Amino acid sequence: MRHADLLAQIPLFEGLTPEDSEALGARLEERKYPTGSTVFARGEPGSAMYIVHSGCAQIFLPGEDGGPRVVVKEARAGEYFGELSLFDDKPRSASVCATMDTVLLELTREVLVDHLGKSPTAAMAVLAEMAERLRETNAMLSQRAAKDVVKEIEENLTFGQRMADKVAELNGSWAFILMLLLFTCGWAAVNIVLPHPFDGYPYVFFNLLLAVLVALQGPLIVMSQNRQTLKDRAQAETDFRVNLKNEVGIENIRTEVSAFRAETTKRLEVLERSLRADRVRAEVPIKRPGGPLTRE
Repeated sequence: MRHADLLAQIPLFEGLTPEDSEALGARLEERKYPTGSTVFARGEPGSAMYIVHSGCAQIFLPGEDGGPRVVVKEARAGEYFGELSLFDDKPRSASVCATMDTVLLELTREVLVDHLGKSPTAAMAVLAEMAERLRETNAMLSQRAAKDVVKEIEENLTFGQRMADKVAELNGSWAFILMLLLFTCGWAAVNIVLPHPFDGYPYVFFNLLLAVLVALQGPLIVMSQNRQTLKDRAQAETDFRVNLKNEVGIENIRTEVSAFRAETTKRLEVLERSLRADRVRAEVPIKRPGGPLTRE
């Protein structure tokens, strides 16, 4: 696939014009990595992103104290990684190695900055995409993440769906078993006592009723199980949003505490220097005109 086409598939650059995609794609550098080689390691300074042209790159977190690595993702042809390093100087958050002979397209920060400086439309397209992502993140974080999704689903159920859930709930209880046993015994007793039974032994009509009952139970139970799967999926999505919002909140608190600690340390240093200066001035002897040396 052409470099410009691969670049256009990246959400960050999908707003570029075809001319900008062609110009920026022409400046991508091909880097070849044999099987097992390291693209970059966690903690290294980053200044470039990579697009997989062919092969496969494994993104992983190194194991602590020699433990097994934690694989985050297998990036294959058309996928990309390391895009955040284009905009900050922070160390790499994960390591990447080639699991087979791999060709990567490298886009460095210098190349991107140079191209954006020459093309205001490309700069605006990238900024618009980043603004859209930030707006989506803010909208998600501003919403109340914790909610009872199971209750919301149950409130919107139709009459048939509610009946299916009730039937499935009844089928999985001792009450249904006892009712079926009593009904069977009563059916047999009535047909034995009556002089002209309406369904004598071997109870053909009763067997027909049981067959119809079993035939109806299957779809109703499956419908209820599908609905339970939907509830579990919605609950998992809610848990993810709650956890994500908690992580962002904790990170904000950590940042504020770090800033507060730095400010406190700075103020304490200033206060300590001031006290040290006062002690020095108090200990330095001062010669007064026509008199002996004194101390402040």
